[in-house]
Amino acid sequence: MTSEQESPKEPIATLDARIGHEDAHGGAVRSMFDRISPTYDRVNRLLSAGLDVRWRKRAVSLLSPPPARVPSGLPAGEILDSCAGTLDLSAEVERAFFDRKIVALDFAADMLERGKGKVSRTETVVGDAMSLPFESERFAAVICGFGLRNLADPVLGLAEAVRVLAPGGRLVILEFFQPRHGAGGAVTRAFHAVYARAVLPTVGGVIAGDRDAYAYLAKSMAAFLPRAEVEAHLQRLGLVEVVGEDLTLGVASIVSGTKPAKRAST
Repeated sequence: MTSEQESPKEPIATLDARIGHEDAHGGAVRSMFDRISPTYDRVNRLLSAGLDVRWRKRAVSLLSPPPARVPSGLPAGEILDSCAGTLDLSAEVERAFFDRKIVALDFAADMLERGKGKVSRTETVVGDAMSLPFESERFAAVICGFGLRNLADPVLGLAEAVRVLAPGGRLVILEFFQPRHGAGGAVTRAFHAVYARAVLPTVGGVIAGDRDAYAYLAKSMAAFLPRAEVEAHLQRLGLVEVVGEDLTLGVASIVSGTKPAKRAST
């Protein structure tokens, strides 16, 4: 095995190929996002035709549990935006939860710095979503937008999110999951294929000057876990009321769930 194979310098799109290269993949992802941070927001708006704004609003709305299922609402406490990037989700959480403190974590410091002007009461933390620097059961809710698939071990990232979630708290994941197989996912698969081959690399190359970064992001969409598999992982981690929801013909999707409240001792 060559030294280049032992220590990849670029992010690895396929999850299985990340095994044994977790640190190298993490470092490459951090470097990539720091490189593209100056144009990240502009590229996102262009590529999604502004739909990403609507997707984030929907994700934040799901942080509040349905009253019929959880009449008491969220427990007291802070809200964590994990893999927060340039703080678009944090800003939306501030608008929706004006009485809550928000903590935004990302391991790309330049991304967080670029977004600080969007928020007024969000604390930013540079850290690893697979090893969150917070005590267990600290947060009333955790949200993660378009960051899970970039982790070296997404399942470990899910476990950490559940660990820091308070009993009765909500977890919401907004992501580009692997398109469904079969006729129901044909449109989404076609969309992802076109983006992977042409749109993302081309636009990323023109605006951000980094074709390789956006080629990786496109490939990581096709190589990520299916939505149903993430739902199953959350159920195994103990969440209840786990629900998936497709957005815009399944281009993006949301998975949400609730950590069971502790029963009062008798």
